[in-house]
Amino acid sequence: MRPLLIFAIAALPLAAQQPLRQTSDDDYTRYELLAPGSAKFRILYEVTATTPGATAYFNSIRMGSKASDERVIDRASGKNIVFAEVGAAEARAGGMRVNNEAQRYIRVMLARPVPPNGGEQRLLILKTYEDTASYFLRGDTLVFTRPLGIKRNAVVLPMGYELVSSSFPAQVLQEPDGRVGISFWNSTPSEATVTMKAVRLKTPFSAAPRREGAMAWRLSERAHQNREIVYFLRQPETHAFDLYHDYTESRPGVSTYINVVRAGSTVSGPSAMNLDTGEPVPFEVLKGDAITRAGLDVSNVTPQTEAVVFRFPPVQPGTSVRLRMSETYTDSVRYTIKDGELIWDRAFGRPSNIVVLPPGWALTNSSVPCTVSTRPDGRVQLDFVNGRNDEIGVLITARKR
Repeated sequence: MRPLLIFAIAALPLAAQQPLRQTSDDDYTRYELLAPGSAKFRILYEVTATTPGATAYFNSIRMGSKASDERVIDRASGKNIVFAEVGAAEARAGGMRVNNEAQRYIRVMLARPVPPNGGEQRLLILKTYEDTASYFLRGDTLVFTRPLGIKRNAVVLPMGYELVSSSFPAQVLQEPDGRVGISFWNSTPSEATVTMKAVRLKTPFSAAPRREGAMAWRLSERAHQNREIVYFLRQPETHAFDLYHDYTESRPGVSTYINVVRAGSTVSGPSAMNLDTGEPVPFEVLKGDAITRAGLDVSNVTPQTEAVVFRFPPVQPGTSVRLRMSETYTDSVRYTIKDGELIWDRAFGRPSNIVVLPPGWALTNSSVPCTVSTRPDGRVQLDFVNGRNDEIGVLITARKR
């Protein structure tokens, strides 16, 4: 019977022996520097758990830092959720890749299991670090220096300090209370080694003036914007491409998302999903006068204007909803083929934009810098990050292999 026992153990499914590897997305960290000389800074860390079916999420505590005042919020409901500090063994059992047995983690018990088919669970992790190597005074100069692996970050100076140097290109944006913030999106594959220095002002800044219109948009924090889009190009002779765009709505009372189809494009096959729950979101396609009759906030409506309207329960104060809208577009002007060459010519307004070439096509030109990778199915993927508050005109060409 012993050989039979050995066979039974070996035949156990791999999933029963090993947990799924933890995955996450949409990381953003805000460092609020506390009193100079204290070596303390408050961290607000936004992250999305994406491992299908996961019931817990593990966040590592940086070695050399002392963590305190932890709190975790479910961003969909705005409610506090349960967490505990655990060691490497517990994290490994939960799907973390552990390289140091001394590493400590915050284990967050998710409010709901991560939905399948691309669902998410969005978290806000708050904590205070004390780290004398990262935040200190050098004479009269305040110094914050830290290698940052997260791509989207902001550092907020203490009240009464001005920025005098930053080693990484960044937006400088005054907070409503008068503090100065430094925000950046690292579009490179490497971590950003950031050093920022500040000195005390003789007279602290007063509260920032209220900004409106175009000025408010130009002075908004690009790294914290939450829209992203992915284009999957079909064969160029069809002039068609599938896309999905993700969007977070947190304004109380809002219950619709309106996608106005660009002039020259046609839309088909729309669908939508609430990423927090995995549930479908209803929609309707309206054209011309139907848009006006529905009372939608769409300007310059013509008989040819087309809009896809996605509807969801009104957002309650302190909560938010994360939506994924999927559509197929046909656009013979911006996506075409000429002399055997694929041509994609489109303006991107969102911070994060991904273009996936059709099967069998090799990239030959990209007018704007991007990160290039190959997907498991062999298709070439181009990732564009625009850290500025404006559009970028992207021209891509490709040829058949």
